[in-house]
Formats: sequence, structure tokens, C-alpha cells
Amino acid sequence: MSIIDNRKAYHDYFIEEKYEAGLVLEGWEVKAIRAGRANIKEAYVIIRNGEIFILGMHITALAAASSHIKPDPVRTRKLLLHASEISKLIGKVERAGYALVPLDLHYTKGRIKALVGLAKGKKQYDKREDAKQRDWERDKARLMKTKV
Repeated sequence: MSIIDNRKAYHDYFIEEKYEAGLVLEGWEVKAIRAGRANIKEAYVIIRNGEIFILGMHITALAAASSHIKPDPVRTRKLLLHASEISKLIGKVERAGYALVPLDLHYTKGRIKALVGLAKGKKQYDKREDAKQRDWERDKARLMKTKV
């Protein structure tokens, strides 16, 4: 079950591969995500010292958050992947010029997971071509609907 989608990532990048990663979260973050108070539109994924982190993911704390903690809404959060997947990603990001982008947050067996995409950036003409294709599909569906 999806919590949040990053539609902007599909607009800005060609997604080549997808990986499901766990997130290291604090208790107040889990409650806030379950309440739908997270945003991954400006988030990105980096590799640092053989570990993968997500930066820029904004989780707004609930008003009923505990009084003895100071929530940081945009702190760096660690992603959990198998070592073989991390080594594959490191090789592709460093050599082949790919980027890692968060695609969505979802539940798997009651746990919050992040879908991370191995992506290559789109040029402006690619974005225009995609828009033309979407418009054509919409017009085609409209024409087929009126004929039937």
C-alpha cells in the first residue's frame, strides 16, 4: 500500500531499476508518516562510506509529539539494503553516471519501505516528447470513446 509517490522523479528521470529499501526511523517519524505528513519531492539519495542515505525527505512532526525530543524534519536518514545491492549501486552511480532517486514510500508487512530508483536524467526534449505522447494517448482514448 503506497503512502507517498514522487511523480516528479518520473518526469525528470528515466528509471532503469528499482530497489526496495528499509528506513531507519525514529518513533515520532513513523507516527507522522502513518498520518501522511511526509514529503519526498525534494529528496535525493547519496552514497557515503559504503552506506546509502536519503537527504531532503521532509517529515512534519505531529503536534502530539513527545515533549522530551526535538524533532528535526529534514534529518539525514539511513536506507537499509543488502551489501550486494549497495555494491552494484555504487558501481553504477560512480561509473555510469546514474543517480539514485526516491520513488515512493509504502508499507510492506507493516513496515515502512522506500522504493529507490536507479535513474538517468532526462533532457528537455525528452520531457517534451513524453508530454506529446501523453496528450496523444489522452486524445486517442477520447476519440475511441466517442466512436463507441
